[in-house]
Amino acid sequence: MMFDILSDGLHSNVKMNQTIVEAASTIPLIDHHVHGTFSNPITRETFEESINEASLDPIPQFMSQFDSQLGFAIRRWCSPMLGLDMHAPADEYWSSRTTLSSQELDRRMLTQARVGHWVMDTGFSSQAITTPKEFGERAGGLTSEIVRLESIAEALMASEVPVKDFVNAFRSEVEHAAKTAVGFKTIVAYRTGFKIDWTIPFDTEVTIAVTKWANSRQSIPRLADPTIEAFIIHAALSTGLPLQIHVGFGDRDLDLHHTNPMDLLPLLRQPHVRGTSIALLHCYPFHREAGYLAQAFENVYFDIGLAINYLGAQSSQLIRESLELSPFAKQMYSSDAFGLPELHVLGSILWRRGMAAVLSDWVISGEWSESDACRVLKMIGSDNAKRVYKL
Repeated sequence: MMFDILSDGLHSNVKMNQTIVEAASTIPLIDHHVHGTFSNPITRETFEESINEASLDPIPQFMSQFDSQLGFAIRRWCSPMLGLDMHAPADEYWSSRTTLSSQELDRRMLTQARVGHWVMDTGFSSQAITTPKEFGERAGGLTSEIVRLESIAEALMASEVPVKDFVNAFRSEVEHAAKTAVGFKTIVAYRTGFKIDWTIPFDTEVTIAVTKWANSRQSIPRLADPTIEAFIIHAALSTGLPLQIHVGFGDRDLDLHHTNPMDLLPLLRQPHVRGTSIALLHCYPFHREAGYLAQAFENVYFDIGLAINYLGAQSSQLIRESLELSPFAKQMYSSDAFGLPELHVLGSILWRRGMAAVLSDWVISGEWSESDACRVLKMIGSDNAKRVYKL
């Protein structure tokens, strides 16, 4: 079926190399940053909120999130998975979707992604979300865990660990997590942005900051202090495991202009950081800056996950631009899908189609060889992540 998806419906002016199409359709992907799916049935309101990364709530009555690039892509590619014609109207799509359990929706869609290994961030959960074990049983393929640093810190604060013990308690938690996780993730982009002091803070400085945080009397602790952020990130880097950093496009509580990865230079230039793999996640609209950093620093990698789904029919242009500057050994595939199985399968379909179209163009024009194109597909689709996370 995947081969048909890649070769079907392309614009008449797009010439395809069939060897590349077949390679793009059959490669088992490693999704190096992804979340679980909703464990239970959801309302249409939740569904539409979930296909708007900025999280409008509620959706204004004058509009539907189905009327977006992502909404159109869902109706185009996922309708047949529900037994509907392509481009089924939104109401018909939703009506058909509600007849299926969350388990059946996952079975129908996740398996179509042809992902052999899911590297899962378990640190965000707005509703009940499948665990890596549950997700793997529904999706097929192996699962590994990425641990979110802010979640560790906030759990410690909620546990009322004594302020004087916070620094050592956090280090202990990170060391414990490193025994089973394949990497860590930070959402410092959401909490402070990247324009902070990236030097390693003294323990006394961290304790002072933690004291202020504890005295803020938040009912649900939310870490947003630059000193503590710098501390938890350096603590994770000391384990040697890869560190994922959210960059660019995200929810509405993110100040996009403070998430340009060029502001990470003071961190990346520190000698002790150079030995740890840094994965810049998503990156749009800063994917060109991320590509520069990936070619400038031997330990920096990046992906364009998340935005591929939201750009829908225009996603091949993003894929083309992501291949401009960075060495191909420094890029990885991800979907950053959360909640809806539609997002997991669309990430795969749109990436495979976009790569097949872009690489075919370069092969047909004589710029690339067919064998090199197929090799790069495998590098970005799976091999690079396998090496970075030691899968």
